[in-house]
Amino acid sequence: MNTEYFIARRIAIKSERTFSKLIVRIAISGVMLSLAVMMLSVAIIKGFKTEIQEKVRGYVGDVRIFKLDLNNSFELTPFVPSSKTISDLKNNKNIVYFQSYATKPAIISANEEVEGINFKGIDRNFNWAYITKHLVTGRTIDFTDSVKATKEIMISAFTANRLKLKTGDTFIMYFVQNPPRKRPFKIVGIYDIGVEEIDKGFVLGDINIIRRLNNWEPDQIGGIEIRLKNFSQLQPVSDEIYANLEIKLKSESVQEYFPNIFTWLSLLDINTKVLLILMMIVGVINMITALLIMILERTNMIGMLKAFGMTDYSVMKVFLYNAVYLVGIGLLLGNVLGLGLGFIQQFTHVFKLNQSSYYLSYVPIEFHLTDVLLLNLATLVICLVVLIVPSMLVSRVSPLKAIRFK
Repeated sequence: MNTEYFIARRIAIKSERTFSKLIVRIAISGVMLSLAVMMLSVAIIKGFKTEIQEKVRGYVGDVRIFKLDLNNSFELTPFVPSSKTISDLKNNKNIVYFQSYATKPAIISANEEVEGINFKGIDRNFNWAYITKHLVTGRTIDFTDSVKATKEIMISAFTANRLKLKTGDTFIMYFVQNPPRKRPFKIVGIYDIGVEEIDKGFVLGDINIIRRLNNWEPDQIGGIEIRLKNFSQLQPVSDEIYANLEIKLKSESVQEYFPNIFTWLSLLDINTKVLLILMMIVGVINMITALLIMILERTNMIGMLKAFGMTDYSVMKVFLYNAVYLVGIGLLLGNVLGLGLGFIQQFTHVFKLNQSSYYLSYVPIEFHLTDVLLLNLATLVICLVVLIVPSMLVSRVSPLKAIRFK
């Protein structure tokens, strides 16, 4: 029989002292709340980063290729990609797909309202998976009929609300050039990305409109959007793409295109680290306080055990076993609370956000088994290592004085 474990179990479970029970409950609650808050913090931050990254990269791609020049306007300089460039992109195993596009500044006039936008021209090879996911009403542009496609357009819910437009409405768009050119369009679909920089700045239409307005050749484009398989490999893959480009082209990653958004996301990591440290300190302080009080309250028992021949190390093990038990209960309850609240939010989206401020309409949750296991292990190890110091107080207890202690 493990004597130390038996005594620790009796202290933890069958203690008759009301004050000890209160301290034990406070210690367990401290560990439980600390772990739950840490788990939810990591899950929310990872959910935020994933959701916002997906919103941005889904619309503009992970890497953009365009012509190398001094053009800093919204309208990209046309070029025809070489067969080598297309072949390199097709053979790159890190690329899921790539698609051509072009942009041109324009002004929408509707319902006595005016809105400046950036017309994004796409073709029949455009990947609609992302836009379809965020489609509010209507459908995507029908490229099976080339004539019909040039008259169809998709706008964001942000632009639709500002101009009081809906699916099926028509309006006049004035393209910025000398002289200005106007074209009528019919709204076939309204989408809601949730990122204001995108929603208020872009509409989707046929790239052939830009080609005709600018007198481009049929195969000229403004740029190429590339979607990668693994976003964590963005920088090395982006560098690889850039190194293989022909001399007249350059590339830009989505992090360079939207620096403000990705800088904000990187700052969230710092907030998470600070919160994890604070919550770990709270949990450790709770356990230290509980252990110290239990040692002081059990001074008479410590004296008796020492009088019966138990060594300081054995008595210390009694209280460490007790601490392990309390931390274990706290971890179990913390997992139930943290994972429970997380899964409820994940499936119900009960906690809402202001989408204009946070780019999301609800608090996102993204659990990873590795994060959960590491947080549990780190909490257990740190608590036990820190608790070794207060448990060493038993060596200072004199058996004679302790037995007299009431």
